Amino acid sequence: MLDPNTVFIFFTTSILLALSPGPDNLFVMTQAALQGRKAGLLVTLGLCTGLLFHTAAVTFGLAAIIKTSATAFILLKFVGAGYLLYLAWQVFRAGAVTGAPAGVDRLNSGALYRRGIIMNITNPKVSIFFLAFLPQFVDPLRGALTAQFLLLGAVFIIATLIVFGTISLLAGVFGERFRKSESAQKLLNRVAGSIFIGLALKLALTQR
Repeated sequence: MLDPNTVFIFFTTSILLALSPGPDNLFVMTQAALQGRKAGLLVTLGLCTGLLFHTAAVTFGLAAIIKTSATAFILLKFVGAGYLLYLAWQVFRAGAVTGAPAGVDRLNSGALYRRGIIMNITNPKVSIFFLAFLPQFVDPLRGALTAQFLLLGAVFIIATLIVFGTISLLAGVFGERFRKSESAQKLLNRVAGSIFIGLALKLALTQR
C-alpha cells in the first residue's frame, strides 16, 4: 500500500491542480451561475463519475490507446467539442427565467449529472494527464499497482469534489443575484454561451 506521506503529497497536488483554471472547473462555475448551486453540485458529481472512467483507463491501459491512436484522440475531442457547442446553442436560445428556483427546474437532475459525465469522458486530455500524473506516485515495491492506481484515482476525485463543490456554492450565490434580473440573466446566458464556445474551440484545437 502507498506511503501516507505520498498520499498526502498527491492529495495536496490534486487540490492545487483542481484550483488552477481549466475546462472542468470553468464548466462547473458556469452551470452553477446559470442554474444554481444544486446544478453545479450535480455537474460536479458527473465530472467525478467521469474521473472513474479515466482512473480505470490508466489502470487497465485504455489511456495508452488514446495516447497512441490519433483516430481515437481526434474522435473523442471532436465529440466533446460538438457537445460543448450544443450546450452553447441551448444557452443562447434560452429565455430569461427570473427567480432562483426556476433556473434549476429547467434541467432535471439526471440531465445535469449526465452533462458532467459527458464533458469529462469526451476530453481525451484527462486520460493522458492521468497517464502522465498517476504513475509518478506509485511504487512497485508497495504492492499491486492496480490497487495503487485505484487509490490515487479515489484521492483525486475527493480533491475534485472539495474544490468543485466550493466553486459550485460560490458561483451559485453569484448567479442567484443575476437570475433575479431578466436583463442580467440574458447577459449571463451570453457570457456562459461564449465560454462554452471557447472551451469547444480549445478542445477541438488540442494536440496530443
